[in-house]
Amino acid sequence: MTTRPPGPLSIAPVETPGHGLLTDRVVVVTAAAGTGIGSATARRALWEGADVVVSDVHPRRLEATRDELAGLALGAVAAVVCDVTDTGQVDALIDGAVDAFGRIDVVVNNAGLGGETPVVDMTDDQWSTVLNVTLNGTFRCTRAALNYFRGVDHGGVIVNNASVLGWRAQHGQAHYAAAKAGVMALTRCSAVEAAEYGVRINAVAPSIAAHAFLAKVTSEELLDRLAADEAYGRAAEPWEIASTIAFLASDYSTYLTGEVVSVSSQRA
Repeated sequence: MTTRPPGPLSIAPVETPGHGLLTDRVVVVTAAAGTGIGSATARRALWEGADVVVSDVHPRRLEATRDELAGLALGAVAAVVCDVTDTGQVDALIDGAVDAFGRIDVVVNNAGLGGETPVVDMTDDQWSTVLNVTLNGTFRCTRAALNYFRGVDHGGVIVNNASVLGWRAQHGQAHYAAAKAGVMALTRCSAVEAAEYGVRINAVAPSIAAHAFLAKVTSEELLDRLAADEAYGRAAEPWEIASTIAFLASDYSTYLTGEVVSVSSQRA
C-alpha cells in the first residue's frame, strides 16, 4: 500500500455553499436514500435552488431521506419508490415527477450495484444482477427521460454516475467495471441522439467516495488501500461528487455533452 505524508488536501474541506446553479429547476435523483452520492446530489440540488424528486427501491429509507431533505427548508421534495430493474416503475417515476412539479429539467441516474467476486467464482446471477441494476437500469431511466424530453420544448439534462472502474482494472470487480464501462458508452451514444431534443447527457466517474453503504459491501482493508492510492491519500466525500454533478446539470456546462468527467484525485 502506498503511504503518503499528510498534506493540505488530505483533509476534506467543508461543503461549498450553493450558488443558485439550478434555480427553478426540477431534479430527479435515483438511488437517493441513505448517505451516499444520491442523497448528497439531492441535497446539493436543493442548495442550488432546485425542487427535487428522490427515488429508491427501499421505501422506509426513502421516506427518511425525503423527510431529512425537506427539513432543510430549501425547496420542495417529493419521493417516488422505484426499482430501476422494472420498466413500469421507471416510467412511473418520470410520470410521478411530472405530476408532482409539472415538469422535469434534470435526471441523475445514480442507481448502481457492486460487490467483490472473482470471475472464476462468479455466477450467472451475480453477473446479471449487477449489470441489470447498474447498466440496464441507467438505460431504462435514460430512455424514459428522453421520451419525456422529446415531447416538451424546454430541453433538459441527464447525468449518469459511472466509475473510474470503467477505465481501471480491479480484482473482483469485473461485473461492476463492465457495467460502468457500459454506462460510459451509453452516455456517449445517447448524447449524440439526444441533441435533437435539446438534451445534454454527461457522466461522472468517481474513484472512491466514503459513505456507509460502500462500507457495508466492501472490506475495510480494500477501502483503506484504495483511499491511500489516491493522490490526496483519502476518499472523496459524497458531496464532492455531487458538486460536479450539479455543475454538469447547470448552465455552466452548456457545451458539454457525451463526456465522462473523472472525479478523482488520480493515482500517482
